[in-house]
Amino acid sequence: MPTIVAIFLIASMAITMFALPAANAQAASTVTPYPFVDVVPNPCGINQQVLINYGALNYLTSENDGWNVTISITKPDGTTQTLTPPKTWSTGTAGISYVPDQLGTYYLQTIFPQQWYNSSASSHVLYSAGQSDKLALVVQQNAPPSYPWQPLPSEYWTRPADSQLQDWYTIMGSWLIPTPTNLNNDWAPYNQGPETAHVLWSQRIGDMMGGIAGGATGKNGYETGDAYEGKWSGSITIGGMLYYNKFISSNPQQEVVAIDLHTGEVVWDKVLTAANNTNMRIGFGQTIFWWSRNNRAAFSYLVCSGSAVSSAGTTWYYFDALTGNLQFNITNVPSGTNYYGPNGEILKYTLVNYGNSAAPNWHLLQWNSSWVVTRGKTGMSESWGSQVLGSTYNGTGAVTGSSTLRGYDINMSVPDMNVVGLTMPSASYTRAFVGDKIIGSRVTLTQVNLWAISLNPSNMGKLMYNTTWTPPASWVSGNVSAGSGMQSGFVCWSQQSEAAVLWIRETRISYGFDLNTGQYMWATEQSQNFQDAWDDSPSYSHIVDYNEYISASVGGTVYAYNITTGKLLWTYNATDPYHESYLGNNWWTMPVVVTDDGKIYIGSMEHSAQEPKPRGAPFFCLNITTGEQIWRVNGMYRQTRWGGRAIIGDSIIATMDTYDQQVYGVGKGPTSMTVTAPDLSAAFGQPVVIKGTVMDISPGTNSDNAKLRFPNGVPAVSDANMSDWMLYVYKQFQQPSNIIGVHVSLDAMDANGTYTHVGDATSDASGTFSFMYTPPNSGKYTIYATFAGSKAYYGSYAQTALGVQEQPAPVVVEPQPESVVEKYFVSAVVGIIIAIILVGVVLAILMIRKRK
Repeated sequence: MPTIVAIFLIASMAITMFALPAANAQAASTVTPYPFVDVVPNPCGINQQVLINYGALNYLTSENDGWNVTISITKPDGTTQTLTPPKTWSTGTAGISYVPDQLGTYYLQTIFPQQWYNSSASSHVLYSAGQSDKLALVVQQNAPPSYPWQPLPSEYWTRPADSQLQDWYTIMGSWLIPTPTNLNNDWAPYNQGPETAHVLWSQRIGDMMGGIAGGATGKNGYETGDAYEGKWSGSITIGGMLYYNKFISSNPQQEVVAIDLHTGEVVWDKVLTAANNTNMRIGFGQTIFWWSRNNRAAFSYLVCSGSAVSSAGTTWYYFDALTGNLQFNITNVPSGTNYYGPNGEILKYTLVNYGNSAAPNWHLLQWNSSWVVTRGKTGMSESWGSQVLGSTYNGTGAVTGSSTLRGYDINMSVPDMNVVGLTMPSASYTRAFVGDKIIGSRVTLTQVNLWAISLNPSNMGKLMYNTTWTPPASWVSGNVSAGSGMQSGFVCWSQQSEAAVLWIRETRISYGFDLNTGQYMWATEQSQNFQDAWDDSPSYSHIVDYNEYISASVGGTVYAYNITTGKLLWTYNATDPYHESYLGNNWWTMPVVVTDDGKIYIGSMEHSAQEPKPRGAPFFCLNITTGEQIWRVNGMYRQTRWGGRAIIGDSIIATMDTYDQQVYGVGKGPTSMTVTAPDLSAAFGQPVVIKGTVMDISPGTNSDNAKLRFPNGVPAVSDANMSDWMLYVYKQFQQPSNIIGVHVSLDAMDANGTYTHVGDATSDASGTFSFMYTPPNSGKYTIYATFAGSKAYYGSYAQTALGVQEQPAPVVVEPQPESVVEKYFVSAVVGIIIAIILVGVVLAILMIRKRK
């Protein structure tokens, strides 16, 4: 059944399909109304939600006008019910949901009471009372059929995905905020993480030479785009596209690159320019779903601020995500952290004291980017799309004809903060949870303060708590760096878990706080690896997801704690068996992505680029609830410290690799199959060889380099071999030995339509499989070869034909009649032979006796 929201769209669409009538009625004139009522669906199932469309076929002249009506419902048992729904829209129509709970026939009727309508300032029209015809709603036991469900893709898919494939949204997430950041705790909703290291495609990043330099430079390589020279910064994904800044931030010549996440194709590579601002860099991405009277749709943008030389500035430039063309801009954007609202709007929060310390007058302000565009607009002009093209909006300017500032949709007093002498940690807040609360914090050696003000519409602006916790005395005696700089203090905040974690660098101990109450909860029992104290940006290496607090830092041990109790759940050591890392026995690690299906991805990087580079830095995927390793590749997808980290979109990870300065797309890829059988008919009863291939046809295998190295194509291999195989295919490492291919199922259908499973085969390092088969019958066979797919690949199949010759008829030998001569001659001969044998036996006995 369509959702009630979808039905409501039908009921409320096309307000401007008809011109509104001119207000030519005279004062005190009487007009006849034309009420109506309808129900969708009709008939319906018992306890099935339906939509009642109601109103009158009389249009109103002002957008905010509407009719007041009631709906009378007579149920199958004879009882009546009266609904008082909201007034109609200016079209005279509206809709509400209703759930019938009796079998039988309901009767509905819209009742239009007599009412006045001011069609203009000087014209008042009286509409007489009226009522619609009664509508019969049939309620049956079973609901009518709903639209057939379309499953998630079982083969390789690309954008655009048809809007009718509605459940696909669950695997079509974007990454809108460039890394590094911990605002979202590396959480990537609407993404299922890759289950192997399989490469879909690779592209050279920017204009950098990559890999080892060679010659007189010895073992040293080209620059990595790291160490204050970040090349991957600003990378985001939107709507199946990857975007990144091509050059380092200080380069006066800038370009932004857009790549199709599914194919690796460079869609465009251009300088983003607006008026006097050129060479702009990506600030963040935004997809806003806008619901207006005439237009309901999502719109995606790249948002840039300032220029290549200076990213500072209060003007936001919105570029279309598909084309890179400028759409509109917002000036005078207030400072503060960006938060995403429920429809993708950008929100900023501010606390302002309009009074003074003696007479405080605190106000909570919410700036809403969508209100900048639509404030003061009505009708068609409030819709997005073409209505914003070429426009410039003052982000905090006054609305025409009003003293209201354009961008602020909340400006309310916070009376709980107006108490003279109230001790608040700070007027500036630390973190906001949209629709929930804003939180302030202050950490010193002697106290930890937390306070929160509600953003819930039911108690907006209320002070929820203002707590103080006294830390251990060892903070003072040890003079720890609590709350100082980037090295200690609150390192992660979680709205889902309603918790925050404070990290102390010197002790490597973490402290958990309940953000529902502001109260201290726990401290970890054991210190983490001493090397974790070297992390100068711990907010990037500590996250909270799945109600677990994860810490992965310089020491190379991943720690997972229960966010409620602080109990250690599991650890994982990113060991370096060859001791290439100069830091210790483990690789420096950092969490980068957490996906909807319970996976956490962790990469390795370093603070200052070493040459020659330490080899074998890992990138790995763990089950976030158990710590079990799902896959790991050593020497691939090495992360940056000063650029961005790995990100994800449409369930495909995109990451720069600082070993070769390539950008990789990592995910499940497509395959192709072939199968052949003897071209000539096989003799009946003789075995035949069925053979074929299973090849990886991901976009990366179609590059010039891949075609030269693999002229016959790149074989598909087992999940267990995938990490080493990717190093061989894309990094030119030595070909691994003992490669196992993929499982192939072989089936046959004979001339009678009988379907038989022939057997199973496994392809080898060349992608080839074979199987010996003896057909049981003569005639034509259709042979099917099927690769069902794996964690790395989508499945594929192929078929061929096989002929078997007719079974030869058995040779029957007729018996010949026996002649009289042959009959007696043979008998006589046999008798003579027997007599001779008997004589010989008698003589032998006599000789033996004589000797005695």
